[in-house]
Amino acid sequence: MDNLSLLLKKLCELNGPSGNENAVRDFILSEIAPYCDAKVDQMGNIIAFKKGDEAPKYKVMLDAHMDEVGVIVNGITADGFIKFETVGGIETEALIAKKVRFGNIVGVIGAKPVHQSSPDERKKLPSIDSLYIDIGANSKEDAENFIGLGDIGTFESEWADLSDDIFRSKAVDDRVGCAVLINLLKAPAKYDFYATFTIGEEIGLRGARTATYSVDPDFAIALECTTAADIGKNTENPVTKVGEGVAVSFMDRATLYDRELYDFAIKTASEKGIPLQIKTAVSGGNNAGAIHLTKGGVRTITLSLPGRYIHSSGVVGSKSDLFAEHDLAKALLNAFASGSLD
Repeated sequence: MDNLSLLLKKLCELNGPSGNENAVRDFILSEIAPYCDAKVDQMGNIIAFKKGDEAPKYKVMLDAHMDEVGVIVNGITADGFIKFETVGGIETEALIAKKVRFGNIVGVIGAKPVHQSSPDERKKLPSIDSLYIDIGANSKEDAENFIGLGDIGTFESEWADLSDDIFRSKAVDDRVGCAVLINLLKAPAKYDFYATFTIGEEIGLRGARTATYSVDPDFAIALECTTAADIGKNTENPVTKVGEGVAVSFMDRATLYDRELYDFAIKTASEKGIPLQIKTAVSGGNNAGAIHLTKGGVRTITLSLPGRYIHSSGVVGSKSDLFAEHDLAKALLNAFASGSLD
């Protein structure tokens, strides 16, 4: 396995839901410490400065969020079953019968059995509040020996190589951005730049705003994972397609992107032979929504790896798309820093 995809595998296997990014942060700091100056701010974001061969004309910041979706405990029944809410956007069908981990405790998300459901109930998904986590406890008191209110859990899932190019894992959103950013920090840089690894994106862009305020960049590149709906009946609007390159967005629910940067990214990818595709759906949002509105405004673009079954225990992605995201991020970093758009 190449270094970049091996790095992504290590990151995805860590547990770091929103509000509990500690393990991911510690790993990133251990990886980047020899290559840059890094600090942790009051929010828990990592803000790193990479010294390049030349001073840039414009200050550039690259951002990736450390957190992943998860579940948070909001109740324990008399029988010892765990009630929960989602941390971040997770569809109900991605929860049922999945394993979740709370530290050393692993449970299974349960629902009313099909054979006990009415015909009407079988036609629709159960509500979140009807689901529960079974950790094998036999009473509330028993469960409380292992689980407490406010505990946050993540999907329990192992990385798998499905082919030489295609992989499956939890937490690809947004450990892919973290992997790309770590790799850029480890390599020699042509220009000085800043890197932020931020907290809380899955619950509303929590860390990106404060990190961007501290850095005060002229340009920003958000490194992300986004939806691929390229199977079955979705072929008319697949949003993105796995294996067809890094995705660039023109708009989502949080950002209408800088048109010049969008056009420049497409042109740069074409000139350098980097596979690129356009994200066709105006949906979702990411840290760019907070970044581009900070202080006097920041010119911002988002580059994403397409992932099937995003925000689930088994996101499917492509290593070739990972390499494309890395290569385009590096090319745009150098172009923005040098003033090529002037």
